[in-house]
Amino acid sequence: MSSLQTGVFLKQVSEDLFQILPPCRNHPSCLTDTSPVVPGADPARTQLCFEWGPAEMLLCETLFGRRGGERRGAPGGSAGPAPTGCGVAGGGDGAPGPSRVFVVRRDQDIYMETLRKLFNESHGIFVGLQRCEEERAARARNAQLVQVSKNYRSVIRACMEDMHQAAISARDSALHSQYSIQVSILSAMELIWNLCEILFVEAAPAGPLLLRLLDWVQLHICDVDNMVREVLGSENPSKHKLFWNVVDIFVLQGRMDEARHLLSKEAIANPTSMNMYKILDDLMKKMPVPSLGNTQTLTEMELKWQHWHEECQRYLQDGTFASNSHMESICKILLGDENAILEKKELMTTWYHFLVTRLLYSHPTVKPMELRFYAQSSMDMFLGEESNPEPLDTILMAAFEFELHQVIKECSVALSNWWFVAHLTDLLDHCKLLQSHNLYFGSNMREFLLLEYASGLFSHHSLWQLGVDYFDHCPEYGRVYLELHIERIPLNTEQKALKVLRICEQRQMHEQVRSICKIMAMKALRNNRLGSALSWSIRAKDAAFATLISDRFLKDYCERGYFSDLDLIDNLGPSMLLSDRLTFLGKYREFHRLYGEKRFSEAARLLLMLMTAHIAPCSFWMTLLTDALPLLEQKEVIFSAEQTYELMRCLEDLTARKLDKQKFQDDDVETMKVEMLRLALARNLARVIVKEGTLEGS
Repeated sequence: MSSLQTGVFLKQVSEDLFQILPPCRNHPSCLTDTSPVVPGADPARTQLCFEWGPAEMLLCETLFGRRGGERRGAPGGSAGPAPTGCGVAGGGDGAPGPSRVFVVRRDQDIYMETLRKLFNESHGIFVGLQRCEEERAARARNAQLVQVSKNYRSVIRACMEDMHQAAISARDSALHSQYSIQVSILSAMELIWNLCEILFVEAAPAGPLLLRLLDWVQLHICDVDNMVREVLGSENPSKHKLFWNVVDIFVLQGRMDEARHLLSKEAIANPTSMNMYKILDDLMKKMPVPSLGNTQTLTEMELKWQHWHEECQRYLQDGTFASNSHMESICKILLGDENAILEKKELMTTWYHFLVTRLLYSHPTVKPMELRFYAQSSMDMFLGEESNPEPLDTILMAAFEFELHQVIKECSVALSNWWFVAHLTDLLDHCKLLQSHNLYFGSNMREFLLLEYASGLFSHHSLWQLGVDYFDHCPEYGRVYLELHIERIPLNTEQKALKVLRICEQRQMHEQVRSICKIMAMKALRNNRLGSALSWSIRAKDAAFATLISDRFLKDYCERGYFSDLDLIDNLGPSMLLSDRLTFLGKYREFHRLYGEKRFSEAARLLLMLMTAHIAPCSFWMTLLTDALPLLEQKEVIFSAEQTYELMRCLEDLTARKLDKQKFQDDDVETMKVEMLRLALARNLARVIVKEGTLEGS
């Protein structure tokens, strides 16, 4: 892997689509694509190397200096290319400097507590959209998609308000700056989403389109509200220095009723302007505006607007407002005079506000496909031909040009995470607007973005649960991604392991189920929690591991004289058939239970079966034979002659083993056990023969 020559660029590039860069923004209209350098790293002094992980990147300073690729501080001082591994930073004098390793997260926003609401609540909206009825009528479906879009926007706005409150209450200046930047980013996201909702989701036709754009401008440019409160709160509003600015803003935003209300205060304060006020008020009142509930055709609307426009032109040419420059300026704006509108540039602040105002007073019946021409000319007129548009301007222009894929690409470049483009693309895909665009590697754009977003969620200790549903709704590669990511979830607690296991079991991910169970079984075994280890090995259906743990149970029994985790062993059920050793453990525990309940005959049969069926380990035969001693010494004869002969044969088989013979010769205790067993078996056999002979004689 080559070294980074000019800085550390945190980019993930898709050759077919786009790049994604962390943001550096101070205002929603200023989304910059400056590539940030990792804080603390000094690429100007030493070369840097990095290694990608699933969601993070390890970055370190190497032994290589910046001059000509010379190696500094390296053994032997040989020159060569930068290494792919990590070394110690070289000092200027050739001596090794302090080593520093940086952990760079790909989706830093995932770890912001204040954005948790955005991720959690949008997840519910996303899942609900995927489960909607496919057979819904086209009109009802379109209304539903518009509502889904509004739900997404409401989540963005709620998160933005929470972030704003956090910024106000933050005492630390760095934290305040961080929250303020996030507020700006969220504001830009809502602005873009709202425009896409109007143009693509709702697909507003000519007439209603202008009304939607007016609402869009009024919602996102709200500086006028503070000015209105200040003006109306003064003793004499019409004499306030901001009075005419507020009136102009209302007119520029098409808020005629509010503008007329303020102008009435001017007429009352200045009776000499009453006649001009009445004429201007009448013009503003009669201005034809498309209405959502109006049944008039576009032709009728254009005719009414043309007559009204001619009336405004006549009053202006007659010099009706010549004595009042403010009212004359308003009349020019009503006529759609671009120079008069541009004079209010500072009040509009953005070119897209200028665009909507221009359309309102010059082309209110603009068609969707005509927007591109007005948008480009409006941006050129407002910003000037020499100025460079900001990323937000580029995104909005692409939307007005109906370049949907360009909108997604530019948003991916400018925004700091995949949340926005993933959810917007999914919504547009449900609107059947992305069906024709497939990527060269097989997945479509929707799935590509959802996979990237969900992969980022999996890097978080709790948000990974949301990522599961996103993978579920990626039909081509979703399951593969889920299998790869779910194996990397750290299983810190049994509760978390059970949660992951349930997810895998619901999706028939058998290999992952076995892997998780084996990991948890090994952890439990290392902590000497045999019951938990056995339970996990049974769930994994791992016969070899179940045998190992069963041996540990039997070993502990031999050392302590009792079983731990009796509830688990008593309720093994069919699971004991997983391995012979586990079967033996379960049956041996059943023998103890029968003996405790004084069901000696059943206990004796079971004990003999365990030995003759060869499922008991040979090392445990002496323990089983020792367990038979109390039964052999009972007053009532328990073992029959045939059973006694079987026990004798088992004892002789045990003592016949050469290694055991040597052990018995060296161990007095074992020798004593064998002698006691032989004596007990001989006694029992004698008692059985007498009893059976007596029964035959009678």
